[in-house]
Amino acid sequence: MLPELFTIIEDRKAHPTAESYTAQLFAEGEDRILQKVGEEAVEVILAAKGQGDQRLIEEISDLFYHTLVLLAAKDLTLADVEAELRARHR
Repeated sequence: MLPELFTIIEDRKAHPTAESYTAQLFAEGEDRILQKVGEEAVEVILAAKGQGDQRLIEEISDLFYHTLVLLAAKDLTLADVEAELRARHR
């Protein structure tokens, strides 16, 4: 699902529409995207500290999404992250 989501995010970057939250994030710029990544990271921590498994899954999903938006904003890809993980695994 992450590769599919990343493809959608890249498409929203290339072909923004007014109703797209993703396109809105790109339009607001890197600082806004970074703010959202930070907010979601804090929410993951809070969820892990006692809001239950379902809430944790929801917040991690939000963090993954916003992290993918950040990757696309920086013209990086999931393949870049996968390559780094592979290099660390050796």
